[in-house]
Parts: sequence; C-alpha cells; structure tokens
Amino acid sequence: MSTKAIERLVPTISLRDFNQRKEEITKQLVDAAENSGFLMLVDHGISIDEINQQFAISKAFFQLPHEIKGKTAYDINQGLGWEYKAQTRRLTGTDQKESLWLKYGSQWPSDEDVPGFEASTRNFMAKCRGISMQVLECFAGALNFDKNYFQIPMDATKPDSLSRLRMLHYPPSENKPGSWGAGAHTDVGALTLLFQRDGEEGLEICPGRENVTSKAIGDNFFSLPAKTGPIVVNLGDMLMSWSDDRFKATYHRVRAMEGDAPSRYSIAYFNQGLKDFIFQGPQKK
Repeated sequence: MSTKAIERLVPTISLRDFNQRKEEITKQLVDAAENSGFLMLVDHGISIDEINQQFAISKAFFQLPHEIKGKTAYDINQGLGWEYKAQTRRLTGTDQKESLWLKYGSQWPSDEDVPGFEASTRNFMAKCRGISMQVLECFAGALNFDKNYFQIPMDATKPDSLSRLRMLHYPPSENKPGSWGAGAHTDVGALTLLFQRDGEEGLEICPGRENVTSKAIGDNFFSLPAKTGPIVVNLGDMLMSWSDDRFKATYHRVRAMEGDAPSRYSIAYFNQGLKDFIFQGPQKK
C-alpha cells in the first residue's frame, strides 16, 4: 500500500496548542476513532531526545543477562514484571519477544542494574498519562460525557489501576522473516500509546470498519512505517464498548521483516482504568 493510502487510514493529528484547538482536535480524533481505529499524534510534548533516552533505558535492561532481568520477576497475578516468550496465541503460537510490564507501585529494576531507570521511566509514564488524558477528554466530550469523565477512573497512580507501561524487545535471532513477534489481536484496554524507532519495522495494522471477521482472518493488514517521534495510537476493546461500538478497536500484529531482521524495540502505554470502577456508554448498551 502506498504511503498516501496509509496516511488516509492512519491520520496524523497535532496536539499543538491543545486548549485553543480542542474543538478541531476532537473532530479529528473522533473521525479517526469512527473510521480507522488508528492514528498518529505529533506535537505531543515528548521530545525525540526524551524518547531516545527511554529507548536507551529499555535497551540497557534487555541487554542484561536473564538472571539479572529475572530479579524483576513476572507476577502472573498482577501482570507485572519481566516475561520472556510468555504469550501464546491460538493461530500463531508463541510470540517471539520479551517484555517488561510496569505500573506505579510495582517492583522496578534497580538503578544499580540500569542507572537512572526509575527516574527516567516515571517521568516518561507521567508524560504518557498527560497525553492520554488530553485524548480521552476529547472522546468524553464527543460522547456527551463531562470532559473529566475519564480523569478519576483512569488515574494510573491509584493502587488498583490496571494501566501499564510495557517495554518490548523482539530479538533478532528469533525474528525470522515471516515469524510472529505478536499475533493478530486487539488491545483489551481503552487507549494505547505506542512508541517506535526509525527503521525498526514490523507493526502491521488492519484499520477501518471492514475488519469484522473472526480474529481478522482473511482481512488485509498493512505495514505501518516505524518512526521516532510520532506516537501511534490505537483504540482498544474497552473504549469500543464504552462508546456503544461507535469507536473502533482494531486488529494489529508484529511480523518480522524480510531479509535480515535486527532487534526491534517498542514502548507501549496502556490506559486500562481502575479495577473496581464501572463504566457505561451513553446508550447504556
């Protein structure tokens, strides 16, 4: 698919002068949510230097020996910590990746193992929260809720928050062309912010209202170029439900590139709300 065709499917939306342009931004976000399920944010307030710094932190962690990474052990009950080849999907088998799940109040890798890890990552998470709240404020208004409708239930600092930051690494030795870093899926949460690095392709998306077949079998997936700076945003099952299916949760996957496939790193921030808070769409479906 051509670059222009992809841009139509995944519109780029600027958050510049958010308070002054809120009505315009809301219109653009809603159009993307109703017709694509994917969009890219620019002028969002996180500099390329800050993004590169967080990727450097992530890379430093994943380059540690397994026994050191294992000090931040994965807790299956909490869904937090370091996991290695832990996700298996019915159609594509085991995802060829490792990841580190974090939230406020969870166990963190020590600064002794990765200097500056916690301070840098907490700052990065705070900025992701701020951007997420801007987008969700626009969606709340479009759904005729109070603009602060998502503020309390999406407060990631609360102990029972399910929101997560996930650092991901797709190793090159296992990233054989055509293999699955992550099989086709939709995100279960409300809103995902994804950061990628220049040249580290692999994300494939199935945008639009047409992808209604089971597990997106038979649907067309398109490669989304990886760029440092823009944030790739996709809607999840929660927001689709809370909008009474007005907004679209969209299938996506990660496939190894053809030819030599180097390591691929990405960072995702998942807005998933508080565990004990009940949401309901305006039509109460």
